[in-house]
Amino acid sequence: MAEEYAIEMLNITKRFPGIIANDNVTIQLKKGEIHALLGENGAGKSTLMSVLFGLYQAEEGVIKKDGKEVKINNPNDANDLGIGMVHQHFKLVQCFTVLDNIILGVETTRGGLLKKDEARRKVLALSEKYGLQVDPDAKIEDITVGMQQRTEILKMLYRDNEILIFDEPTAVLTPAEIDELMQIMKNLAAEGKSILFISHKLNEIMEVADRCSVLRRGKYIGTVNIADTNEQELSRMMVGRDVQLVATKEDAKPGQVILDVQGMTVASKRHKNNAVKNVSFKVRAGEIVCIAGIDGNGQTELVYGLTGLEPLAAGRVTVSGEDISKAPIRRRMKKMSHIPEDRHKHGLVLDYPLDYNIVLQRYFEKQFVNGAGFLKAKEIRKYAEKLIDQYDVRSGQGAITIARSMSGGNQQKAIIAREIDKPHELLIAVQPTRGLDVGAIEYIHRQLIAERDAGKAVLLVSLELEEVMNVSDRILVMYEGEIVGELDPKTTSTEELGLYMAGAKREEVSA
Repeated sequence: MAEEYAIEMLNITKRFPGIIANDNVTIQLKKGEIHALLGENGAGKSTLMSVLFGLYQAEEGVIKKDGKEVKINNPNDANDLGIGMVHQHFKLVQCFTVLDNIILGVETTRGGLLKKDEARRKVLALSEKYGLQVDPDAKIEDITVGMQQRTEILKMLYRDNEILIFDEPTAVLTPAEIDELMQIMKNLAAEGKSILFISHKLNEIMEVADRCSVLRRGKYIGTVNIADTNEQELSRMMVGRDVQLVATKEDAKPGQVILDVQGMTVASKRHKNNAVKNVSFKVRAGEIVCIAGIDGNGQTELVYGLTGLEPLAAGRVTVSGEDISKAPIRRRMKKMSHIPEDRHKHGLVLDYPLDYNIVLQRYFEKQFVNGAGFLKAKEIRKYAEKLIDQYDVRSGQGAITIARSMSGGNQQKAIIAREIDKPHELLIAVQPTRGLDVGAIEYIHRQLIAERDAGKAVLLVSLELEEVMNVSDRILVMYEGEIVGELDPKTTSTEELGLYMAGAKREEVSA
């Protein structure tokens, strides 16, 4: 029987300080199948795949490939065995081009010189074959996360990997890109490649996977055939209780204008055109306004302009009547909270412990610092522990856990706890549920709605159509740096929203 399995991970146990990440887990991947791995944040999915890819060594258990036991001491061993992995947080060299990243480590050289022509031909042929259009000469730091994702997939295909691990591959993609990726995965499986697909998104698992194994808090719960299950059953296996898959909320009761943006223009780092072009809109107290759009249409730069990460080329931003267009970041942060798009780049100091990360924007307040300017460590820890408890942030060592060692979803929960708990009038939430499981998404949507109901103005930026339709009270669609439509989620459809996002439809929007 063993021959039908491309990979078997038998009785794998992996421990970290204060936590058993994988507790006697067995997963069997059949040849040519798409096998989903489902579980909450911190359930041990990424850890298990990192063991298979040689990034971690398991304390117990064996790995078999094609029925034979193998030792995988590092990613090079994994590559030699034909195992490739697209990580949730991409492993790319920012200042290298797409092509250089793809060939890194398997370069073709002649006489000590790098030969890129053949590599370029192979990359272009692969990108054509699998519908992964990329610009081989673009630098990673200049391209969208969706394009970085494609670069990661091409890295695996370039190495002729047979077993492909996708760790949360759709967390950063637009709806259209997700559909394309699903098709790519099906094509890969049809060609005989075996795919392990880590995801929290039940609809994607239902659409693309053949079988699904569920982990909960490090333990193996079971494996089901997708044809014999449904989203509700999968979410129950994953969370251990029934989950509300759609947010419930009362109608909004908008009050006075909190955020007023007039004629905002932000330059682009990627090209000569401006990334945000003369944008005007308002957000009132007690409403959630969502900026929807396909990734790379100026949403990131719009948020940078609001939060002070980029200067405005033109226009004015006022919060509660105060012009903050040129205000320093600390002054802005007294009025607004910001859940950033990239939790690693702008959300956390990864090598700081959790408690320091939770007071990053408040450490200078009297509560956390004494008259001589020294931090009150006990107060900081006490405050952090309160938030960790309140927001169910799971970590191996509580407040002293180093942020880098936590799962992506729990890093996100820590940021949300910090931003919602600090005083603010405006909450800017960019992709707040990126890479989170249904239980955590349900929780965060409740928090956003509670913020709105408490009279805060909420500006949500999301690429998730379901989230846009579910959570927002008004939708503003951005396309190529401009707001091309204002829609009411009650009266619009996802199809109409998609047309605006793709630029096929537009209307004149009054600010």
